[in-house]
Amino acid sequence: MKMLTTQIAGLLQRIATNHEEAIEDTARLLAQASVGDGRVVMAGLNELNGVVTNALEGAESFANTIRYSADLELGSMDRVWLFTRSSVNAEALEFARLLSKQNVTFAVVSSEKASEENELSELADVYISTGISKGLLPNDEGGRVVEPHLLASLFIYEAVKLSYDEMLMDL
Repeated sequence: MKMLTTQIAGLLQRIATNHEEAIEDTARLLAQASVGDGRVVMAGLNELNGVVTNALEGAESFANTIRYSADLELGSMDRVWLFTRSSVNAEALEFARLLSKQNVTFAVVSSEKASEENELSELADVYISTGISKGLLPNDEGGRVVEPHLLASLFIYEAVKLSYDEMLMDL
């Protein structure tokens, strides 16, 4: 338990330290929708749909937010926030290419680091990496276990929400 706590604390600290500017940029990008005629559209793939559920149904909902659905028409004032475990996820890449083609501004949270080889990070207006590339803890078989993608994504969500709410209050 102590090793798990240490590893998770370290993960969250690295995210906070390495992505402070991108967290602010994401909040600013999403706030643009709320101060204009747009909406914040959130999409979470696989288990990261939990972030979207939290944003919409949690104790403190994310203002002006709707869940993405395939039949939703996006406008130029809308801002999209995509959560995916992996930047090579075919569904995430297809969605990002569509958003880019439609000139819809969007932010992404994914595990891989941003790079020229990371197409998803190149397409996104703002990209935040959780930095989870393998399990946090060694197991008895020599592998690694505990990949807290949802926990890390929720941490990023809460950090962005703090800035976002502050920006909207200052209006």
